[in-house]
Amino acid sequence: MKLRITLTLLILPLFKLSFAQDIKSAFDTTTYGRNPAVGKYADIRGFKMYYETYGKGEPLLIIHGNGGSINNFLFQIPYFAKNYQVIIADSRAQGKSVDPTDSLSYEMMTDDLNALLDKLNLKSCYVIGWSDGGINGLLLAIRHPDKVKKLAVTGANLWPDTTAVDPFVYNWAMKANKDIQDSLKKAKTPSPQLKNQAKLYHLLSFEPHITIAQLHTITCPTLVIGGDHDVLKPEHTMLIAHSIQNSYLWIIPNSGHSTPIFKKDQFNQVVGDFFAQPFRTIDKFGRFN
Repeated sequence: MKLRITLTLLILPLFKLSFAQDIKSAFDTTTYGRNPAVGKYADIRGFKMYYETYGKGEPLLIIHGNGGSINNFLFQIPYFAKNYQVIIADSRAQGKSVDPTDSLSYEMMTDDLNALLDKLNLKSCYVIGWSDGGINGLLLAIRHPDKVKKLAVTGANLWPDTTAVDPFVYNWAMKANKDIQDSLKKAKTPSPQLKNQAKLYHLLSFEPHITIAQLHTITCPTLVIGGDHDVLKPEHTMLIAHSIQNSYLWIIPNSGHSTPIFKKDQFNQVVGDFFAQPFRTIDKFGRFN
């Protein structure tokens, strides 16, 4: 149960309620995710994936979370587009990337992103992933290691249980999944919207299933991020970092799951510095520095 409280259903509504009106209107009026000047569709593995690109420089792929879309990175796109070619897409069955089929998995979405990079003739790129996007980022480095130069993930988890996920959040997600499954059974003819939500909730509740052995295969420099009060337990975030050979760990104090929003300035600067500076091994007497 990959509890990443779906962005469209919970995180962004809470964000809008708790911040000033000018912040709320920014999400409502931004052109990111609905920019006809740069928005395109690519035929990817049986569906049309919507994506946008911004800026120039080395390519940077940004991946959103469960139920989210391009505009979730309102604060990252303009920051990173100053130095990178930012590629950001609506993942399968989310945003404008409509997929009417019944199945959905992290592996499918990861392979979709790999296919998009192939379509754009990009051999490798920097990667940022938030929540489900963090899981997809880890899987991209596992399944398509040649595609990832450096990887920054925030709020990712490896498996769906309370060793990884806060128990309150875990129980909330399991109940939400049961409720939507009950609605599907009661509906004589379930709407496409209900069926799509059921796919996302199933993903939220019963996946991913990434092993420590798989993490050991990741060779690209990786920055693993989590809030100290994230929906994922800090010790699980630490486990991810400690299982990747070339990794840094950043636990953000006074922070929950939505680090790219509530900690946007810190997030952008630290991730930007991680991409720009050479990765260094800190060992032996280097640990005193």
